[in-house]
Order: sequence, then C-alpha cells, then structure tokens
Amino acid sequence: MLAPFVPGDWVENTLRPDWGPGQVQSSIGARVTVNFLHAGKQLINTDQVVLRPVKPPED
Repeated sequence: MLAPFVPGDWVENTLRPDWGPGQVQSSIGARVTVNFLHAGKQLINTDQVVLRPVKPPED
C-alpha cells in the first residue's frame, strides 16, 4: 500500500506502538524513513507495515 506521507508528518507504526510517534524524514514510493521517539530512524516498507497518522507530541 502506498502512503502519501510527506516529510514532517507524524505517524505511528501499528505493529510497534512501543516505538512511540515518529516524524517522517522522507517518502519514496512504499519506503518511508521515520525518526521514532523511542526507536530512532527506521526505514518502513508501507507494503508490509501500516503507518497511522498521529498528532505531534507535545513538548
């Protein structure tokens, strides 16, 4: 599934909610690089993992 994410969007990995929210760094086709608060930078294949949009975390 191709996701229309753009840099700056905040998302959650539905398979790993323990990673916390993450900010999209780049999105090329089904490959989305996300910097998660509790897991760092991860390359996500949205053909295999659902990223759910979330609100940005509060400071």
